[in-house]
Amino acid sequence: MRIIAGEARGRKLKSVPGEGTRPTSDRVKESMFNILQFHLEGRRVLDLYAGTGQLGAEALSRGARECVFVEQSGAAADVIRENTRFFEKRAVVIVAEALRWLTGTEERFDVVLLDPPYGSKLAQKTLELVFSGNMLTKGGLLLCECRPDAWTPEPQPPYALRRTYEYGNKRLLLYENRNLSGQL
Repeated sequence: MRIIAGEARGRKLKSVPGEGTRPTSDRVKESMFNILQFHLEGRRVLDLYAGTGQLGAEALSRGARECVFVEQSGAAADVIRENTRFFEKRAVVIVAEALRWLTGTEERFDVVLLDPPYGSKLAQKTLELVFSGNMLTKGGLLLCECRPDAWTPEPQPPYALRRTYEYGNKRLLLYENRNLSGQL
């Protein structure tokens, strides 16, 4: 596992010991960041269900201003801190259960990276909370990785499903906050 592009290109990332974390493959990660390539520079990013932190680290390497990593496992949070040490104060690691954290925060993000554990129905619940909590800034994007058969909610305006991508046993859903008037 490594950072693919940007200022930390080629930097190896540590894994979380055990079987509890499912890192995104380099092929899917490269596709994700090809989708987001013009939406990261200077932006604030949220990496939910962060695991090793590889998605947020990739975003930081490609120019994101800041990334907030939310991960419930203390061991995984320690790995995220090691994997993002290169980025100094641009990485914020929060040890919390994602759904609980989402219901208690008022923070806003330009890009949300969502990769919940497969088979847990967490994609559905998390998307509902992000949409109802207006977590995306106007024009903000959310990229969700899930199984192709995962049910996901239909977003209500100002949120819209912009595009769906299929990669074997993975599906990427790209949502956008289309509220360009500045009103939430």
